[in-house]
Amino acid sequence: MMSYKHVLAAVDTTDDAKEVLKAAQQLSKDHGATLSFVTVVKPVKQVYGAIAAVRIINFEQEAVNEARERLEEHARTLGVHNDRVFVLRGHPATKIRDLAKKLDVGAIIIGTHGRHGMGLMFLGSTVSGVLHGIDCDVLAIRIPEAA
Repeated sequence: MMSYKHVLAAVDTTDDAKEVLKAAQQLSKDHGATLSFVTVVKPVKQVYGAIAAVRIINFEQEAVNEARERLEEHARTLGVHNDRVFVLRGHPATKIRDLAKKLDVGAIIIGTHGRHGMGLMFLGSTVSGVLHGIDCDVLAIRIPEAA
């Protein structure tokens, strides 16, 4: 069995993150590994196109602040120190891979809805992007569809 020294939970800021974080906490506990959390805020311009530059900067900073607040709340609940919480800006798959390499993690835990077609565009494409070009293990946690 593979032994991990560092586990990275890559999540968004929705309630779906709880499932991924619980799985990451259990894996890190089982291996006596350090646990870190990451979320990535996409650049507003990438998502919405042409918006006034000042508005973009303000909106992105608010998104980063909100993401940090939510992730730190999860961290407190799970006993993870805030210095293990990372909120980054950019292309999610690239930023997650870069951080995993920088932290020398043994496993990345990430959520997937198992969607196809248009539903694959956000989370599914992030999982796929993380898998390509990473040297560590990646565990995709299936997030059940809301009833």
